[in-house]
Parts: sequence; structure tokens; C-alpha cells
Amino acid sequence: MFMLMRLFASQPLAESSVTNRPLQRMNQLRLEADESSAKVEELQTKIKALEQENLAKEQEITSLTHKNGLLETENEKMDTSVKELKKSADESSQHGTHNETLQRRLQLLEEEAEQADKTLRETNEKLRQTDLKAGHFERKVHALEQERDQWESKYEEMAKKHTTLQKELDDLQQEIGNI
Repeated sequence: MFMLMRLFASQPLAESSVTNRPLQRMNQLRLEADESSAKVEELQTKIKALEQENLAKEQEITSLTHKNGLLETENEKMDTSVKELKKSADESSQHGTHNETLQRRLQLLEEEAEQADKTLRETNEKLRQTDLKAGHFERKVHALEQERDQWESKYEEMAKKHTTLQKELDDLQQEIGNI
């Protein structure tokens, strides 16, 4: 290439401007190829970050699903316990003090059941929100993968053009060398 530049430097100005066009075009193609490579790397970095975020969301979903199952089991136990306590309270209505103790215990269990229901609803809401976010990130990853594929395609086209121009330049150099 340096020999070509020296050869062009010794040529008159009119011939030099004609030969500078392929060089300028080649430089422009190199710049575009470098920009495309940088864009591909940037998009790949974004994809990795989104995949990691998606994995974290999936882990959170798994955790919340497990917690949800535990809370549902606990809620069922408490509901069963509440029913049993109500039955006991009804059967022992003649025992005033014992009945009051059971009613207090029943009230505490009902409050715990309400709290468990509230926690369960909140967990279900968090799970729903996480599912929505996971879907959003999956769509985002898909879009970025498509954009990456487009950039890779453009990069391949530019590489082909670069190869073609390089061959044309080599042929031109050979013709000039033969002159």
C-alpha cells in the first residue's frame, strides 16, 4: 500500500485524484466496518446484561412461587385450624372462661390467616409483575438479537465489498506496475 502511495505521489494531480477515490472509498468502508463491529459488540454486551437480568427475574419467580406454595400450605393449615377452633368453641360454650380463651385464640388465628392471605395476595401480585417484566425482557432480547443479526449481515456485506475493492485495487496496482 505504501508503494502504491509513493507511486501515486509521483503521478500528476489528475491521475492522483482518480486513484484517491478507491482509497477514500476503502477508508470509508473500513470506518463503516469498524463502526459495525463496535455496534455488534455493544449489542452483544446489552444482550448479555439482559440475559443476566432475565435469569435473575426467573430466579425471583422461582423463589416467589416456592414462597407462594408455602404460604398456601400455611393458609390451608390455618383455615383448618380456624374451623376446628370454631367447632371447639361451639361445643364448649357452657365453659365460659375456656370459651373466651378459645375465642381469643381463634381471633389470633383469624388475624394470622388474614395476614397470610394478604401476604399471599402480595406474593401473587409480585409474581404477576415479575412474569410481565420477564415477558418484556424476553421481547427486548429478541429485538436486540434481530438488530444484532442485521448488523452482522451489514458487516458481512461490507467485508465482501472491502474484499472486492481490495482485489480491484490490487488489479489496478498490478496494471500500473505493468505500465
